[in-house]
Amino acid sequence: MMGELSQREAYGLALADYGEKNPQVMALDVDTSASTLSHFFAKKYPDRFINIGIAEPAMIDWAVGLSLSGYIPFANGFAALLSLRAMEQIRTNLCYARTNVKLAASYAGLSDYKDGPTHHAILDIDMMRVLPNMTVIVPADAAETTAWVPVIAEMDGPVYLRISRAATLAVHEGPVNVAPGKGELLKPGNDAAIITCGAMAGRSMLAAKELAESGINVRVINMASIKPLDEGLVLQAAEETQGIITVEEHSVIGGLGGAVSELLAEKRPTLVRRVGIKDRFAHTAPEPESLMDAMGLGVGDIKQAVTNLLENAKSR
Repeated sequence: MMGELSQREAYGLALADYGEKNPQVMALDVDTSASTLSHFFAKKYPDRFINIGIAEPAMIDWAVGLSLSGYIPFANGFAALLSLRAMEQIRTNLCYARTNVKLAASYAGLSDYKDGPTHHAILDIDMMRVLPNMTVIVPADAAETTAWVPVIAEMDGPVYLRISRAATLAVHEGPVNVAPGKGELLKPGNDAAIITCGAMAGRSMLAAKELAESGINVRVINMASIKPLDEGLVLQAAEETQGIITVEEHSVIGGLGGAVSELLAEKRPTLVRRVGIKDRFAHTAPEPESLMDAMGLGVGDIKQAVTNLLENAKSR
């Protein structure tokens, strides 16, 4: 079932709601507030909202100044542009200086389907997780996005919150408990384990359901906290199943699949298959769902990765 709200709607409403509880929260945007939906916050607290204009690096510097003045700034923009145009400021002024700034990166993955490769954010998890002191959070659905807003606001230090533009398949029915460094078991299973995040969590659950109908019992883990990673949950899955399949709306290079593979290579060598976007740029499409399917992120692609891993495990 599709979530009633898109992630960006859930985020915008949650930030406006939390702003009432914490007067130190401020919001900044780069002339995209009608898209990121930070305008919900702006309408309620116009004196705590700043439209910087189309200048992501400048917004980061403004946010740093506000942080050093005791505020909790949420800097809003498109994920592709924040991670590319403002990377030097993010690296040096947020992470190296460890300032308390929250990056709300909207239109992540392929969810800005119609604007093409310049606006697809398929490299950002990789770029953000290599930065020292940066926390990287990728919610699965609207309910989880809502839950993360107060949590990251009350954390000390820079956070990258990756938000989809599109509605995503809901994997939560009620309130969600979230914490940095903690994954979430969505479905038990001991044949193989799918570790997923973001918009692919719902598709992973659909794949697991269809696999169960053919007698394959797959565990599904929602790993919204990419950094810090829940190492214990990953290692437990590797110990109790025949292998790991990572599933993400991101390049197969350096994202969730990279984080999981690095951990397993060092602590418990395990069969791994990575479902994600191959080493290529994506095209435009009529809607995000068809673009995801075309880029190898379909339910069938997840199922194929699972069966391939299990066949390989039998032959070892």
